[in-house]
Amino acid sequence: MRSAPATSRVRIVLLGVAACLWLGLLLVRLVDLQVLRHAELARRAERQQQRTLEVTPKRGVIYDRNRRELAVSIGVDSVFAVPAEVSDRPRTARLLARALRIDRTEVEDRLRSARSFVWVKRKLDVAQAQRVRALELPGIYFEREHKRFYPKRELAAHVLGFVGLDEDGLGGLEYAFDDVLRGPPRRLVITADGRRRPYGRQGGGSPEGASLVLTLDENIQYIAERELAAAIKRTRARGGSLIVQNPATGEILALANQPTFNPNHPTAVPTFYHVNRSVTLAYEPGSTFKVVVIAAVLEEGLARATEVVDCQQGRIVLAGHLIRDHKPFGRLTVREIVHYSSDVGAIKLGLRLGDKKLYEHIRRWHFGQPTGVEFPAESRGLLRPPGSWSRISIGAISMGQEIATTSLQLTAAFSAIANGGVWIQPRVVAEIVRVNQVETLPPSRQQRIISVEVAEELRRMLAGVVTRGGGLEAQPAGYSAAGKTGTAQKIDETGTYSKTDYVASFIGFAPVLEPAITVLVMLDSPRGESFYGGEVAAPVFRRVVEQVLAYLNVPRDLPLRPRSDRPRVERAALRDFRPGQLQPALFVGTVEGPARLRASQGVVSSQGNVLRVQGVTAALMEPSLRVGSIVTRNGDAVEVPDFAGNSLRKVVEACTRLGLELVLVGNGVAVAQQPAPRTRLPRGSRVRVEFRASLPAAPARPM
Repeated sequence: MRSAPATSRVRIVLLGVAACLWLGLLLVRLVDLQVLRHAELARRAERQQQRTLEVTPKRGVIYDRNRRELAVSIGVDSVFAVPAEVSDRPRTARLLARALRIDRTEVEDRLRSARSFVWVKRKLDVAQAQRVRALELPGIYFEREHKRFYPKRELAAHVLGFVGLDEDGLGGLEYAFDDVLRGPPRRLVITADGRRRPYGRQGGGSPEGASLVLTLDENIQYIAERELAAAIKRTRARGGSLIVQNPATGEILALANQPTFNPNHPTAVPTFYHVNRSVTLAYEPGSTFKVVVIAAVLEEGLARATEVVDCQQGRIVLAGHLIRDHKPFGRLTVREIVHYSSDVGAIKLGLRLGDKKLYEHIRRWHFGQPTGVEFPAESRGLLRPPGSWSRISIGAISMGQEIATTSLQLTAAFSAIANGGVWIQPRVVAEIVRVNQVETLPPSRQQRIISVEVAEELRRMLAGVVTRGGGLEAQPAGYSAAGKTGTAQKIDETGTYSKTDYVASFIGFAPVLEPAITVLVMLDSPRGESFYGGEVAAPVFRRVVEQVLAYLNVPRDLPLRPRSDRPRVERAALRDFRPGQLQPALFVGTVEGPARLRASQGVVSSQGNVLRVQGVTAALMEPSLRVGSIVTRNGDAVEVPDFAGNSLRKVVEACTRLGLELVLVGNGVAVAQQPAPRTRLPRGSRVRVEFRASLPAAPARPM
């Protein structure tokens, strides 16, 4: 029989062995967990305990050329919830919905989520954030994000574009340079325990995106948008574009479109408001395209500027189709074809080139292809190859039909004329500013498209359009200008040319000898008294040029005269003249057209195709003519004589000598007049004189 001490020793040994086995198993398990399976278990723990969320990065700033902010990112609060910490979900959802003005059911569904993190609402305004903070709800937290803000509201909206909720670019330069502006994302890491209670947040900071410096000038952009909006309101047009470009560098100084939108609230308007019509919408340019045809025949040596072309009284038959001019012009020089915008003249010159040559020259001007500007979705326009032209296409294209261009393509083309025949690729981005460097973009692509001599001749022709052609209303005060009018019929829903909808445009540059800016004005379907480019678009050009050149401190190259001393268009004198029919000559001015007039008791002077009528009655000796704008040029002020008691002939002679416009009422001798005698008026002012068949004998007063 064993003794008690021996039994105790056995028990102790067995207990020790059991403990060693237990410790050994524990050690093996620990080695397995901490060494052999450490990486796998660490990843599993991270998935269970941590939630990684990408927070919108801070986008770079967009500046104008003078480093004025056009688009910035500002810090705002976003509210999120940790569902496991929300004790009373119905109450929390009700309070949040009321404070944030969102759907209560949607909030409650999010709070019931099994996820450890859910957004309640992102990018709150200040008032919303204050209301939520005041509630002090458990499980509701804030995270700082960035929101895009456009401090100038609608200014340059189509240039800048806009962004979405996640700060991704959705339009304009915000979209085109999204990778540059956006920068790397910032990640927010939330750590939770086994019961999904968060006990730590860690945000990895990241540098903001690069910034853009544009070629736009904020002040010029404001001028362009203000004048375009006023023109749209005045003409009731459906829309329009206005571009201001530096022709020597290709830099776009302003680009405005109507209708426009506020990029801070892009969804508040229909989506077609977002369209940058200057770049993405193509239209038939009409008469503004004639300069390409004229340049081509001059470049090929097929015509001279002084050559006379028979415009056949405004009628030409091409492939069995009769094409009528807007006026029955007779013999015009090539220069006058540009001045008076003769369709027949342009067609006859285009026929000299032939299909292939005309197409080659059009392509040389970069029509039918994108300009390469930095905007997204640029249209190439419409230019079919000669193989798909009909027999009438060469005539249609010569007067700006069967071809479609964008406003930017036309602007670049006229800038080439201003630039001595060198086409320069338009550009709107000047620099990319990164954290440690400024990246200057390479120079714009350049190409000579016409010779210096042809460019100079085109410049003189376009200057004549403003001084004596259809662009009289485009003449800016104190500056010379050159340009071209355009009035193009639109194609309606039936596929034919509309009789009511037109694209009215004017494009030109100023000053003529040293152009500082090229300006295009395009109005889509203007309504009202006129739809002609020379009457509705040219005045907008004038106002923009006057303001922009003054802002740029460009020296004036013409005398600055009061508005009353500048050319004006008198609409009241418009009338139809018919063969052999006497009409009262209610004006002293200029009639544009190839007509021959005969004046009774007056004078008709002629220079080329411009007739100056100074008389009482006149009869048209040619086929029916619609007399166009009656233009008077005013000079120094003159004193109105006392016409009382004088014969009609003497009154006419006196008004002719003084340069006054006479409105006659009745026959015989003068009995009344307005304004009163000895009133001082600028030359070209209107004087109304009434006559009666008989008057008591009285000596005539000297005039």
